[in-house]
Amino acid sequence: MRIQEIADLAGVSKFAVSRALSGKSGVSAQTREKILRVAGQLGYFKNNEQPQQRFTSELQEIEEIKWDGTIVVMFPNLRYQNREHIYWGPVFEGVSSRLRQRGLDIITITEPSDDNVFKLLNPEAIQGIITIGTVSTQILLKIKQMDIPVVMVDHSDPVFACDTIFTDNFNSIQQMMMKLISKGYRKFQFVGNIKDAQSYFDRWLAFRSTLESCQIELQQDPVLIGPEAQDIFLLFKQYRPVDLPEVYVCVHDVHAQFFIDHLYGLGIEVPAQVAVTGFDNTCHSHPILATVNVNKELLGMRAVDQMLWRIQNPETAHEKKLIYADVILRENYAYLLNGEVEREEADAEA
Repeated sequence: MRIQEIADLAGVSKFAVSRALSGKSGVSAQTREKILRVAGQLGYFKNNEQPQQRFTSELQEIEEIKWDGTIVVMFPNLRYQNREHIYWGPVFEGVSSRLRQRGLDIITITEPSDDNVFKLLNPEAIQGIITIGTVSTQILLKIKQMDIPVVMVDHSDPVFACDTIFTDNFNSIQQMMMKLISKGYRKFQFVGNIKDAQSYFDRWLAFRSTLESCQIELQQDPVLIGPEAQDIFLLFKQYRPVDLPEVYVCVHDVHAQFFIDHLYGLGIEVPAQVAVTGFDNTCHSHPILATVNVNKELLGMRAVDQMLWRIQNPETAHEKKLIYADVILRENYAYLLNGEVEREEADAEA
């Protein structure tokens, strides 16, 4: 792998690539992250020597093993990833409850820096690391040096091959889209920065491919899926719909909630004039037409199960596990409207 190939694909100089790969100063954090990702995609970090794959001759059931040791759970908090978050909190609870069941200790790390946290960790005292949500490439490279099992929940990175646990984003959005198309909807817009997370990109691919398979023309507004869409309030400043679609398909429920409020501010009624869908089933106060009910605790529990299996089988090929989720289609918003009226009346009485 030549440095020039990485530089050409990343659109930077050979000097910048050299500094980034060697961990030296002289390049911005954003440029360094871009270079590392491109290098990973080109196979720069792959080990050419493939370990001999072997399974333990007689795999013991995880439940029958008396486990001992410590698992590190890492919360980088790059996308509001913390224990209080409506989505990430239950994932963490799933991880911690399963670890307690297995008798393993847990160390939780939030917002790790490149230097300090890894000096405090003794790899010999740690059974493995479970990461929750997006992790920066630089931190992953530090983890890689520790040479211990890693399982990532809802994230993957080309620089670091390891076991991953995801909701089946593609199949879920595909099912949602087919339900909407069967109801007669034909004009759609996707909403959310598709490069912000692997899950978002998978949902976008499912959205696009479903329209294509149904021979429905894609007329996507690039503003709604570009960097502006990562900050929903920045998006509001730029987006003023000229030709309304029939459905806005948002990357998750929180996005859908704020987007509905924005449409109300523009004088656009939801769902009377346009429908909005989400993902994760975390919002119950807005008229979201469809969402995907993700079993968040199960994601965390299965991450622990995979970690324990990996500890037993360190040399087998890495695995990507997908957890199926249920699509919820709400065709009657009366319960939402009635609920809002009841809350308003209760507030007024108070």
